[in-house]
Amino acid sequence: MALVTFVLLRSRLPGLDDILLPMEDSPHIQPPPPPPPPPSTTVQARTQPDPAGQALEAPRILALMNQKGGVGKTTTAVNLAAAAAADGHRVLLVDMDPQSHATLHLGIDPQGLERSAYTELLDTESDPSQALCEIGNGLWLLPAETDLAAAESELTQAPERHHRLSRILGHLASRFDLVLIDCPPSLGLLTLNSLTAASEVLIPMQAHFLALQGVSKLFETVGLLTGSINPQLRILGVVLCMHDSQATHTQEVVADLEAFFDTQRGSGMPWENAVVFRPHIRRNIKLAESPSFGQSIFAYCPEAAGAKDYRALAAKLFATENTPPSKSDTTPVQKATEATPIPVVEVVSRSTQADSPAHPLEKTSHQSPAGQTG
Repeated sequence: MALVTFVLLRSRLPGLDDILLPMEDSPHIQPPPPPPPPPSTTVQARTQPDPAGQALEAPRILALMNQKGGVGKTTTAVNLAAAAAADGHRVLLVDMDPQSHATLHLGIDPQGLERSAYTELLDTESDPSQALCEIGNGLWLLPAETDLAAAESELTQAPERHHRLSRILGHLASRFDLVLIDCPPSLGLLTLNSLTAASEVLIPMQAHFLALQGVSKLFETVGLLTGSINPQLRILGVVLCMHDSQATHTQEVVADLEAFFDTQRGSGMPWENAVVFRPHIRRNIKLAESPSFGQSIFAYCPEAAGAKDYRALAAKLFATENTPPSKSDTTPVQKATEATPIPVVEVVSRSTQADSPAHPLEKTSHQSPAGQTG
């Protein structure tokens, strides 16, 4: 049996300084300014300045990210966006993954696009509203195409290269209440653009040991970004996908995740208010089938277990009722600096019995994931 625990180490992600430091033209990452009041878990209108001097309502922007692929990230992005739109919100889903899975999931052929996230990132003079695809029922998509992978190299020397997506969303601010960004499963300019534009990060993952490795790297990335170009960024929490609540290993991982988050309350870290969201998204074959029909789970099979889970999760994430603030709503958020310790995953043997397996994963399931994509 294995116990997954978090330890705090002053480790650095190899190569991350090469990406982040040029943004400040300084050999040191500067400490962030004092944090603003923490955002609520409900959808609230925010304002931003308009060139004409009028205040515009700004949408709530969530980046869905996990540096490990195949954990249900794209499935979660698409179906949370569809659920929020069905609940009356004006929603924009941004596909920042060159694999274009969110675009395909919603029935858009990336090969037939004249304009996409790729063209809008490169052309700072364009009108990004011309690249949007209307899915229906209040849901819009900024699609991706495979050429988006070239943006990593094409923007390397470009001015304001880390703020290209922020510019796009600034032009669209008054049109939407919510923006969900499907990030690529890697750390590069596309992901940094997404995290620069976002105010919150949602982490879809499986309750497996290997999935935690990517989460610890993500924490490090967010910690560095809050000390440089996006002091407001915070980790909202974890969504468990393809979940098997009966498996002992998953129960242990969930318990250890929740215990870790509990120890971070009041720590001043970007994840100090993070939670493991419920309901967990159950393993459901309908979630795997719906992309092949170009539909969300709600259009494809609205009575499936996956539809019920995502509908309930969206109701919690994007509630519009005036509910009392939770603990995570009232604790001030302080941002990490360059020297902030970052949580890293370590495995410690839980069992002391002689007949226990020597390898911590010996009793875990080796069944290949099914029921969700990306």
